[in-house]
Amino acid sequence: MPGADETVDLKARLIGYGYGARYADTICVIMLTKAGVNLGIARAVSLPDPRGLLEGTGKQHRHVKLRSTADLKRPGLKGLLKTAVRAWKEGRQRGS
Repeated sequence: MPGADETVDLKARLIGYGYGARYADTICVIMLTKAGVNLGIARAVSLPDPRGLLEGTGKQHRHVKLRSTADLKRPGLKGLLKTAVRAWKEGRQRGS
């Protein structure tokens, strides 16, 4: 995510990435868990997920569990993030 802002929230134990200071500008977050790391993707319920990577039951957000560095190379993960960025940019153009 070239040019993205990085925000660290120590209390919530997460690092957020997006294109602005507002919560609405968040694209994804890295969340530390006891089982590993979750890559949370904002507004993921509206994104295509042909590889079935997304988990969770939130109304808007979903996550991908990362248990090892090998998980970073899972097919579809990079495409999912690119789609999330594209969807955010399109939403900004529409003014939402």
